[in-house]
Amino acid sequence: GGFTALELSKYNLKVALCEKSLEPCGGSSRANSGIVHAGYDPVPGTLKAKLNIRGAELMTEAAKKLSVDINMCGSYVVAFGSDDDCKVEELYERGKTNGVKEISVISGNELRKTEPNVNTAVTSALYAKTAGIVSPYKLAIASTELAAQNGVDFLRGHEVNAMEDMGGYIRVTTNKGVYDTQYVVNAAGVYSDTIAAMLGDNSFSIIPRRGEYIILDKNESGIVNSIIFQVPSNMGKGILVAPTVDGNVLVGPTSHNIIDKDDKSTTKAGIAEAVAGAKRSVPSVNERALITMFAGIRAVPSTGDFIIEQSRANKRLFNVAGIESPGLTSSPAIGEYVVKLIAESGMELIKKDRWFASRPPEKKIHSMLPQQANDIIKADSEYGRIVCRCEQITEGEIVDAIHRPAGAVTLDGVKMRVRAGMGRCQGGFCTSRVIEILSRELNVPETSIQKQNEGSELLSRKLREEKVNK
Repeated sequence: GGFTALELSKYNLKVALCEKSLEPCGGSSRANSGIVHAGYDPVPGTLKAKLNIRGAELMTEAAKKLSVDINMCGSYVVAFGSDDDCKVEELYERGKTNGVKEISVISGNELRKTEPNVNTAVTSALYAKTAGIVSPYKLAIASTELAAQNGVDFLRGHEVNAMEDMGGYIRVTTNKGVYDTQYVVNAAGVYSDTIAAMLGDNSFSIIPRRGEYIILDKNESGIVNSIIFQVPSNMGKGILVAPTVDGNVLVGPTSHNIIDKDDKSTTKAGIAEAVAGAKRSVPSVNERALITMFAGIRAVPSTGDFIIEQSRANKRLFNVAGIESPGLTSSPAIGEYVVKLIAESGMELIKKDRWFASRPPEKKIHSMLPQQANDIIKADSEYGRIVCRCEQITEGEIVDAIHRPAGAVTLDGVKMRVRAGMGRCQGGFCTSRVIEILSRELNVPETSIQKQNEGSELLSRKLREEKVNK
């Protein structure tokens, strides 16, 4: 959704990004593996394969323009025995067919030279140099911010309840208002089948598939240098062990089809399954270093492939549905592809004379050279006041996150933008201070500040009023 809005923002169009959540990454973009996939997994000839390869080509430059950290650290798919060895060879051949560059099959002994903590039982591995890691929620936020900077209206907290074809336009009814539009791009994740059905399109369904993850503390950084996959199954790419761009270690996901599309609960059994799967690849994974756990829902399409097309049921509807893995990698290419479909449908697209091509970077005080940090603090003292001790995040960074286009309005919105609350204590020290800053900068009572979405207020009432000196 964010990348499609960003591509459309380059044209003389009136565009609105209608988001059910209060922040740009409330769904699948909030909770996934954050992997830039090389492209050896999708079946050749599918839209997944095509857009995976193109997205991987675009991702490094896209991340640079969006000021989002990326690390092209490479990946390995590890095999345990002869059956897995054959599957690794199949993936290699598939990758070559798809056009993946710089992939090779290596022995287990070769792998352990670069990844010494990998299980001694690993017999071979597929190495993909063009794989990497990125923050999925930062990509969603940054693409939305830049789209908003280019004039896109970000309608936060707008849940679509109904759509009606009015003849020459579509009427979209949300919980907060009614909007008339010439075209609708349906990028509603696990609810994309529900949205399509509002305009009579019942051509596909979405199966929600939950995956549970754990995050290990930064002191575990270095147990792997690259992404370690296992041989994939029909339920996904298996449980991985990977570094993150922020210095933690990611373990997961599990993979289970569920009924409730909003069930993001974590379970004791699920976490145990993730840990056991990770230890199979990397026995030294230390579950005692766990600092948080979470679950994400993947939108698995009934068709087995991405569904990106002009709807046959209504020509004013473009479905961008079933965007499961490698959806994150494909996202810059999906934006391109959707705009091309819209142009081919007959809509006149005239490029603006000027638009913002890049997003201004954040001022990350903790990663700056001392003199550079001192200069910024002299200009704005808020950058000299640390709010989040674990991640060394300053008040100035939080204020900037709030006042950017489509900026943060929730505790999690701040957390995902600047990482305040993502450290070892998981917000134990900084939560109250972040609430104070949100309240002050948004000019709303502290009791109205929410954790994530509507109804998630953190404070219910004041216990006592402050005394005023007369």
